[in-house]
Amino acid sequence: MNNILTVCIGNICRSPVAEALLKLHLPGRNIWSAGLHAVVGHPAEAMACEIAAQHGLDLSAHRAQQMESWMCSHADLVLVMEAGQQQQLERLYPLARGKIRRLGEFGPQGAFDIADPYRQPRAAFEASHSAIAVGVDEWVRRIKLVS
Repeated sequence: MNNILTVCIGNICRSPVAEALLKLHLPGRNIWSAGLHAVVGHPAEAMACEIAAQHGLDLSAHRAQQMESWMCSHADLVLVMEAGQQQQLERLYPLARGKIRRLGEFGPQGAFDIADPYRQPRAAFEASHSAIAVGVDEWVRRIKLVS
């Protein structure tokens, strides 16, 4: 699992945070993010950047990019934030079906979605960051077991 893609809607709130956390815990791997309806070229949301910085992550270089078919082909693992996004990607890229998974697939109380904090108050960004961290921790543990 050397090529990991994280996906959300706009690629400015959730997937950049997941990307940064995965890069922190899995150095030397090719990890990037994209959006299903990306705000192409935009930096990560200011609140996402602020909360990430409080956790030692720097999102300042991030620029949103649109999900493209080559990304699914190239990725060994595609991690989405919501079950609906997983279904959408599986419809768009049926050959990648087995490697498209939910970041919250292995939650402590079962699978969970990571709510979009876009245009929400700070508490929504904090909850999103915490949920992403839980999902990343479990995926990192599993990835390290197999590679």
